[in-house]
Amino acid sequence: MSDTVAKPIPRRFRSPVMLVLRWIAQRCLLGPTLWIMVRVTVTGKENLKALTGPYIAVGNHSSHLDAPLIVCAIPWKHAKYLASGAAADYFFDHAWRRVLTSLFFNAYPVDRTGGGTRPRLSRALLANDCSLLIFPEGGRATQGAPMRPFKPGAASLSISTTSQILPIGLVGSQQAMPRGKSWPVWGRKHVEVNIGAPMYAEPDETAREFAVRMERTVADLSTQPHPVHPNDEQGAQQ
Repeated sequence: MSDTVAKPIPRRFRSPVMLVLRWIAQRCLLGPTLWIMVRVTVTGKENLKALTGPYIAVGNHSSHLDAPLIVCAIPWKHAKYLASGAAADYFFDHAWRRVLTSLFFNAYPVDRTGGGTRPRLSRALLANDCSLLIFPEGGRATQGAPMRPFKPGAASLSISTTSQILPIGLVGSQQAMPRGKSWPVWGRKHVEVNIGAPMYAEPDETAREFAVRMERTVADLSTQPHPVHPNDEQGAQQ
């Protein structure tokens, strides 16, 4: 749990009205549509039991499918106040895109040219029990390229607020919706959302060192085969 003193945040992040609208947008529209267009397997949901407060979800990033996959794969109990970091120079540059991104993903702007996050707003969100979704690579990886090194913003934020990191590895999202595509490709490609165990920084571990460890964990979750358990989600949103 973050020990940061709570500061005011924009009302939309915790608004009961927006919460209902976001549930409709995510669970009645986005999720069912996405699960029809791609075959999704979610593993590691048992790791969510170890979350003790607002958390920072981090994942690899290679497709515009990534945020929708993560948001819809995490059960509503843990996702209803999840605020997704979105590139300020793209998703917040036009009013219509800003409104839709804010509605569907409870989004807040992220500066891709710096450390990746806007620390004041990010800390305030965590202090007000809003979890965060951040892609520490700072942008989408190109086709066939390895993960980019993680920027230290999310790690620094975790250390300064004592918030848990929730590592998530995505497999197949780039093939399902490559760069330049505005819709998943035909044929219901298979994608995996692999949720890892929550992480904390080690004593005396710097933000850069923690970011490297986070990167290795996410890389493992996004490249290694993951067994499917009876409670794992396959092909249908839960």
